[in-house]
Amino acid sequence: MKIAVHSKVFHQDRFPYIKAVLDEILHRKCHLSVSKEFAFYLQEYGVDVAYDSIYYNTADLADFDFAISIGGDGTLLETVTAVRDTGIPVLGINTGRLGFLATLSRDSIIEGMEALFSGEYIIEERTLLEIDTQSAIFGGVNFALNDFTVTKRDTASMIIVHAYLNGEYLNSYWADGLIVSTPTGSTAYSLSVGGPIIAPHCQVFIIAPISPHNLNVRPLVVSDDSEISLEIEGRSNNFLISLDSRSVIVDASIRLHIRKAAFKTKLVRFKGESYFKTLRIKVSWGFDSRNWPSEGFL
Repeated sequence: MKIAVHSKVFHQDRFPYIKAVLDEILHRKCHLSVSKEFAFYLQEYGVDVAYDSIYYNTADLADFDFAISIGGDGTLLETVTAVRDTGIPVLGINTGRLGFLATLSRDSIIEGMEALFSGEYIIEERTLLEIDTQSAIFGGVNFALNDFTVTKRDTASMIIVHAYLNGEYLNSYWADGLIVSTPTGSTAYSLSVGGPIIAPHCQVFIIAPISPHNLNVRPLVVSDDSEISLEIEGRSNNFLISLDSRSVIVDASIRLHIRKAAFKTKLVRFKGESYFKTLRIKVSWGFDSRNWPSEGFL
């Protein structure tokens, strides 16, 4: 079995958990490959691990069985970017704070790895979105698991985002920016601006303005078969657009087309995990003192 592992800047208190994951992989006689960033930090912090190889790009992962992310949700999103359309399942181990996507807790590493190697897991497929522009501004890595955002950059003034749905004029958003989110990303940036929580297997996108000047412009849910086109204007000629944690600066000449990606991300889930249980625990969704201490709440 071949397993790729990615992590990034970590603190001393995370060493035992990181070492536990790597030792378990090596104990199983698996081929262990680490990302170039992870290899750097292992060397920087003097963590002695006899990994077999370093992967530098997606091509290096062509025949791997699993990719493991050790950190928080940001680390998992970076792992998804590396895996791209290879179909390699991704397991997220949370050593960070919230860990909504990276659901295996650091206190359950041994049990989780045992379940992984014994095949006691399920694979969840998650929809991604992709953007198309007149130039490859994201270097070909033009997809996101969570969301796409466009925001103002060089001015305190609002911007105007002209939006079209399947070629039909939708609205001109006078706001600080706009978010287009997948169901997976509905609990991320979109949620913080008042967007709805969407169950992960719903086939929709959320269009949510950031601090809109017109208060009757609310988040909108559309089919993920739709193509969303955007044009931007403002007092400044520079704007910031982002795909998950990757951002670039663009000018007003940019034309953006957002649609569902042709491939999906595969996430590893274990017995006892539940999307709604994660909602209740991680973001206190539905928390009510009348439900506590109810056995059914957690």
